[in-house]
Amino acid sequence: MADSADDRLRLLIERIERLEEEKKGIGDDIKDVYGEAKAVGYDPKIMRQIVRLRKLKPDDRREMEMILDTYKSALGIE
Repeated sequence: MADSADDRLRLLIERIERLEEEKKGIGDDIKDVYGEAKAVGYDPKIMRQIVRLRKLKPDDRREMEMILDTYKSALGIE
């Protein structure tokens, strides 16, 4: 029984390791795309913000923008 549990654990760890390698590769690919964008004149920092905004649901994005505007107004920004 212990051998079965040991094998199961080893297989799970190996899967995690493979997925971590894939994640690293994807991260490198994303970094390359931002580098390409910068090379042709786009601002990667702004592009990252746009990607984050596009992940939000429209209602969540509107709420965040409203709160941001409120905070900016309170601090005299703009």
